[in-house]
Amino acid sequence: MKEKDQASRRNFLRKIPLLGAIPLLPGTAWAAVNAHSSEEESPVAKNAVDKKCLSIFQTTDVHCQIHPHDEMFWEDNQKVFRKTGGYAQLASYFKKLRKSHQNAFFVDTGDMFQGSELSVKTTGKAITPILNALNYDLYLPGNWEVIYYKENMQKLLGALNAPKICANMYHDLGEGKKGELIFPPYHIWYKEGVKVGFIGYTDPLVPLRQSPNYSKGIIYTSPEENLAHYVKVLRDQEQCQAVIILAHLGLSQQIHLSNLEQCRGVDYILGGDTHERVRIPIQGKYAKVVEPGAFGSFIGQLDLHFENGKLVKDDYQLLEVKSNDLKADEEVEAIIKKNESQFYEDINRVEGYSSIPLYRYFVIENTIDTLILDALSWQMKAVDIVLSNGFRFCPPRITRDKTGNIPITNGFIYDMLPVDSTVRTAEVTGDQIMKWLEKELNNVFAKEASERFGGWVVKFKGMKVEFYAYGEKGKRVRNVWVKDEPLDLKKLYKVCACERDGDPADMLCRIKGVKDAKNTSYTLHQVMRDYLKANPLVTPTPKKSAICLDAPETLLTQVTGVQYEFK
Repeated sequence: MKEKDQASRRNFLRKIPLLGAIPLLPGTAWAAVNAHSSEEESPVAKNAVDKKCLSIFQTTDVHCQIHPHDEMFWEDNQKVFRKTGGYAQLASYFKKLRKSHQNAFFVDTGDMFQGSELSVKTTGKAITPILNALNYDLYLPGNWEVIYYKENMQKLLGALNAPKICANMYHDLGEGKKGELIFPPYHIWYKEGVKVGFIGYTDPLVPLRQSPNYSKGIIYTSPEENLAHYVKVLRDQEQCQAVIILAHLGLSQQIHLSNLEQCRGVDYILGGDTHERVRIPIQGKYAKVVEPGAFGSFIGQLDLHFENGKLVKDDYQLLEVKSNDLKADEEVEAIIKKNESQFYEDINRVEGYSSIPLYRYFVIENTIDTLILDALSWQMKAVDIVLSNGFRFCPPRITRDKTGNIPITNGFIYDMLPVDSTVRTAEVTGDQIMKWLEKELNNVFAKEASERFGGWVVKFKGMKVEFYAYGEKGKRVRNVWVKDEPLDLKKLYKVCACERDGDPADMLCRIKGVKDAKNTSYTLHQVMRDYLKANPLVTPTPKKSAICLDAPETLLTQVTGVQYEFK
């Protein structure tokens, strides 16, 4: 036998034991041996680094804003407005990103089915085909997914083509007994030999923050109850090279979670709920935290870089969805047009006009909330104080029509107030008002991130309050006046707010133990339309009813203690 042939035979015999570990499928055994051989014998291949980049794109809190809309930015200490968003424009952007990123994964982290007239009129059903057309890869339910109650939530999310995850929503079996999880707790994305594990958590305070009946039949638990368990499952059992939490808890709560021992082993928290725009990831003790704004105005892009199966680097950026630069996707645009056609006239019917921009971004007072308070005060003349929740949803409106003013359409009333609640009155003591104010202010400005709830400062008219945002808990309020008179702790005041479905009979706007609570014959939408009919051009300039003594009136976030700026 020739020397060359003998050498080849010796090499082959050395590799025979390897065949026992390789499935003997046609053509595969020899291919595997040859591949192993080439790696073994090539110094270049042996020392090569296997590099991969996986990209995760996130939207959140779109609140059914299906069309391009006005958006507010804070630049050089002033308001700046640009056109952003729109699902047809998002679809076009998604296609561009998929084309430019080989390994792309798209997630939405909640509040998909609440926030517009189209959604209300169809109980969310008109939104489902739009979301499916965008081809998301994974969803997390937000705090407002329960807006049409549990069964409808399950059907709406069930109609979405992509998987849904949530590790802290359980079926309520009655008497506080937990059943099974409503959704799977986690999902694994396997791509290019890399596993990325996602765990989902939504706001456990839903039954307190919103009308209790919305979430009836659901038991929520805090993330820390089972987070460490699922991190261990993903890291040790599933051997994921990266672990990410999809969260709808609010930025403060997400930062708090990133600092807990239970979060050890988590790389990133992709958050939602508070509509914050995190452009530079916030580094917690165990994980980085981001949140990509709201209303489809932004897409968060997280690039994960792996070398030989190990996460070695991450990059994050916030992409602005500039509507005017994006051609509408024809398929999604056709779906929107079809689903909206029967409601189009009602949505676009002009109810009145504003002479100034309408927005809801400042923590303390805004023009949208002033408009709502003015309308309620106009209707309910016999009350002392009018209250309105510190909601965040509703994009700005600044575009003027041929009249030179900003049209307030029926659809925009739904954007401002998606729930057409009944107007409710009650009597409360000055002492109750003071204690309630302290509690509400702590919910917004608590020193401990774990105590901050979503939402801005509650809005009011007929009352003037001076307070310290960063004062001592329970001692933030300095002065309170009702109709220019100092608050009398023993006096009864008549207060007006909206009814919350499922609240006790003696509760109003989270004030417990009120007296003589009564529902009126008015709803919020009716009051708004009647007010605009009587006052067709409004100028809802904030009245400075809430005066913060240690923070600017242009405060745009409740987040403190970390490097973050809303802009």
